[in-house]
Amino acid sequence: MMNSAVKINTPPLPVTEAMNILIVGVGGQGVVLASAILSEVALLAGYDVKKSEVHGMSQRGGVVSSHIRIGPKVHSPLIPDGNADVILAFERAEALRWSHELKAGGTMIVNTQKVVPPIAVDTKYHYPDDALDQLRKRVKNLRVLDAEQISQDLGNVRLANTVLLGALANTLKIEESVWREIISKRVPKGTAEANLKAFEAGKGN
Repeated sequence: MMNSAVKINTPPLPVTEAMNILIVGVGGQGVVLASAILSEVALLAGYDVKKSEVHGMSQRGGVVSSHIRIGPKVHSPLIPDGNADVILAFERAEALRWSHELKAGGTMIVNTQKVVPPIAVDTKYHYPDDALDQLRKRVKNLRVLDAEQISQDLGNVRLANTVLLGALANTLKIEESVWREIISKRVPKGTAEANLKAFEAGKGN
């Protein structure tokens, strides 16, 4: 199992005003389900939540992004430019592409997975193989983990999105019991136990 390359030093964030979480990735990685779980977790914890998603060409590996805003009272679902408190990136090039949206002092959690999009057939497109190196130079509070390897070690590569939610949970002061309840309810039937193990693995890596 690959451990994180860079550790987050920031403590969990109190949700005393609107907190902005941006989840990005490509179609098929589970971004939409992850954003739905996070939103329901925050609601169950007693917060107001607004969510906005852009699916793009999600069925063909295109960009998928989700804005989630959490707080005592939230008036708009869209995160203002450059004001994401946390970016959870399911794919490393997408992490780099969205890194300008992270606020100063914000936290970025990045999955090491490389997904070359269909646009790569265009010779003008260049996939940034040094995306992680660039992120380490740009982002102070960075955590990098191999969610695919962790989920493979658990016996199912489709658990990667729940692994990443576990890593995200470390940045929020929300009781673990709330996360466990929503994950158990939202994941496909018969997979709750496996997903809860993936969540714990993500929290611990």
